Amino acid sequence: MEELAIRIEHVSKIYKLYDKPSDRLKEALGLGKKVQSKEHYALNDVSFDVKKGETVGIIGTNGSGKSTILKIITGVLNQTSGDVKIDGRISALLELGAGFNMEYNGIENVYLNGTMIGFSKEEIDAKLDDILAFADIGDYVYQPVKTYSSGMFVRLAFAVAINIDPEILIVDEALSVGDVFFQAKCYKKFEEFKKQGKTILFVSHDLGSISKYCDRVILLNQGVKLKEGSPREMVDLFKKVLVNQVDASDLMDAQQSEQEGKAQEASNAQNDEAGKPKEENVSQHPQTAGDGTWMSQLTLNPQIQEYGEKIAVLSDFAILDKHGNITNLVEKGEQFQIRIKVEIKEPVEDPIVAFTIKNLQGTDITGTNTMYERADLGVLKPGDTRIVTFTQKADLQGGEYLISLGCTGYVAGAFHVFHRLYDVCNMTVVSDKNTVGFYDMNSEVVVECVK
Repeated sequence: MEELAIRIEHVSKIYKLYDKPSDRLKEALGLGKKVQSKEHYALNDVSFDVKKGETVGIIGTNGSGKSTILKIITGVLNQTSGDVKIDGRISALLELGAGFNMEYNGIENVYLNGTMIGFSKEEIDAKLDDILAFADIGDYVYQPVKTYSSGMFVRLAFAVAINIDPEILIVDEALSVGDVFFQAKCYKKFEEFKKQGKTILFVSHDLGSISKYCDRVILLNQGVKLKEGSPREMVDLFKKVLVNQVDASDLMDAQQSEQEGKAQEASNAQNDEAGKPKEENVSQHPQTAGDGTWMSQLTLNPQIQEYGEKIAVLSDFAILDKHGNITNLVEKGEQFQIRIKVEIKEPVEDPIVAFTIKNLQGTDITGTNTMYERADLGVLKPGDTRIVTFTQKADLQGGEYLISLGCTGYVAGAFHVFHRLYDVCNMTVVSDKNTVGFYDMNSEVVVECVK
């Protein structure tokens, strides 16, 4: 345990569900016959570790058990089974303001909430000025909390939790409180914690923040841990969960996946040496496409994540520079194109073809699709093929980026994923001038001499 801040071993949380409230009361009082109830697993045999100094994210759909596991770690709930070991003092940003007395003023609630977290009056005294400055609600700190707006309330609660020096910080969707300026202040404080080597467990629906701040991510679904791994890998897998496109190969652990990848590479090498042609389906394995396709001229990701119903298939694609050459390199400030070939397998109306550009941490930087650009593909039948070309100027900062492609649409009014290719290839932006942030505003600067 000396290197671990948190250890979760085979933790389950079971709730009993009753047909009507009176059944719960009868069972509690032991009245009458045995009451029928159903067991609901909010968590089912979940295990993971968090190392000291590590920032770990937890993602999943609503009802996947994210908040439940945080409440068990912080002691708000007790698990039904399993073990939880904590090494360090915790400050939790869960239900902000829980425990505030609405009749007390802000100052009184700072001491009340700080004491409930487990800090002494002397520790709170030392941090009071920082707490009040961070909350920035002015003289309202001397007014009863019941007179606060919802924004003022959560600002004060957040300030208490974040400014008392913990060893382990537990965050549950708390970085989205307040206005944009307060959120920026929250993120700055969060980065300070990371730099100080604090242990952070972070739950959020903001996948950009998960990708930016987390060293590792755990994906939960319906109370079960599906997988854990790098932020980019888990965010892409979560997107597949959202459209029910996860299969067994997606849930292989990293070591198993790596071993199978090496075995496949060895097999491919043997086939090449023997002069045997590879019988690969381009739509299923675009990274192994032979000569004659656009994508065979690109550097491709050997472990592309793809899924979809294949009503329409992304059969080929290319990045073209300003000269029309297929390449992974584009020059900053110059025009380039992303070209995608779509083959139709079943009747469909107006499929939506899209591309996304992400940084290496998995954050979506930019992208567009044919629906946004009002470029409808029309009513298509099996055997139809369409080539969609997106032309734009490369105003991204110089560096490495990842390209993802997709084809989606609506069938009988319901949204469907026809085919998606995540991180299918890299794109290198070559630049001799970088500015701040993700893209260049192309400012024109005039300097005047005033005498």
